[in-house]
Amino acid sequence: MADSSKKMSLMGLTTIVAVNMMGSGIIMLPANMAQLGAVSLLSWVITAVGSMAIAYSFAQCGLFCARSGGMSAYAEEAHGKSGFFMASFLYYLSLAIGNVAIAISAVGYITPFIPWLGTGSTPLFVGVVSLLWLTTVANFGGPKVTGKIGAITVWGVIIPVAGLSVIGWFWFKSSVFAEAWNPHGTPLSEAIASSIPLTLWAFLGMESAAANSDAVENPKRNVPLACLFGTGGAAVVYILSTTVIQGIVPNAELAQSTAPFALVYATMFTPMVGNVILFLAVAACVGSLLGWQFTLSQVSKAAAEQRMFPAFFARITAAEAPIVGMVVACVIQTLMAVSTMSPDAAAQFGKLVNLAAVTNLVPYVTALSALMIIMHKAKVSSAVFTRNVVVLMVAMLYSFYALYASGKDAVFGGMIVMAVGFLIYGFIANRFIEVLPKAGAAKA
Repeated sequence: MADSSKKMSLMGLTTIVAVNMMGSGIIMLPANMAQLGAVSLLSWVITAVGSMAIAYSFAQCGLFCARSGGMSAYAEEAHGKSGFFMASFLYYLSLAIGNVAIAISAVGYITPFIPWLGTGSTPLFVGVVSLLWLTTVANFGGPKVTGKIGAITVWGVIIPVAGLSVIGWFWFKSSVFAEAWNPHGTPLSEAIASSIPLTLWAFLGMESAAANSDAVENPKRNVPLACLFGTGGAAVVYILSTTVIQGIVPNAELAQSTAPFALVYATMFTPMVGNVILFLAVAACVGSLLGWQFTLSQVSKAAAEQRMFPAFFARITAAEAPIVGMVVACVIQTLMAVSTMSPDAAAQFGKLVNLAAVTNLVPYVTALSALMIIMHKAKVSSAVFTRNVVVLMVAMLYSFYALYASGKDAVFGGMIVMAVGFLIYGFIANRFIEVLPKAGAAKA
């Protein structure tokens, strides 16, 4: 029997869930949301409720389905091998898109140190691609190196953002916030819908919340609670930090910023403090990108081991690094960066976030729709089944609304990607069909 004293507590798991989500997801959001005005803050409430429902539903999938493979394995429970493939394929692409967006965030924070990066689309592209390849090569050392770096650098975002949520109110001016509320006179429903993909972006990663269930005390109780508390805690920090910043920095200035958190600290204190925040944010973005590059290679490796992706994705070195898969992923991300070239980092970031939301939400819906059959197989009580279905419906309604809010261009792009995915699966589907003996063969 496992020693419970060596297992993680509810508080420990809650902290991990919150830290995993916060990462660099928040780093560019104030500038993007300021383009709509402070009215966009209302979308945080909807996204917080929807994200908590999604995180809780994934926790329940993890508790009642012991198979490895995460979202893809859950999808297969209800949708067969094609469900596994499509969840892996779309999630892989969403992570690749997200990595390009993180690189854009990092370049935005580096620009004050290297002004050339902000002089046009080509310098921005060079900066983004350089970061993508730098973090890819840095991952050649294997998971131990990646984990140690990421565990330290993530605090470069969390400390300034969480700190602003507390101390920022001493500089908050209601007049500045009032002027920022709805500067363009955007209808309320349109403002909320337009910012839903942005706020959802900050919560992406919640699907991994149940990954540590084997190392937690009383997982049936603590994993769902940690998902709710961790997601809720991240939501509080997000809402407070993006609200207080709108009452400190004038909206027009914030909307044009490539480093909003550095700007607000420079406004509250001195440019020197702003530069310190710049440095921390850059370190956090690079560390986050390092971790997500490795996660991306692990998704393709797991799919390759299931014969879903080409076999070269599963090749690893002595340091357990799937280098070939990493290089292929970085080539794909470079092509994505080319296709979204823009002199405006915020515009490029917003475009990628919308597409990442779509390609992430489809695997969410596919995987979460399997919760009911997973519970049937686990023979859960009727009370647990009913409770989980109610939460699942909230998660699904939010997911559908978020898909709608991502806009026709992102949804169109996502549908094209899905269509290509189904074609690819058609070429490999024969690997998973059991060949039956011909009629009469047994009568010899």
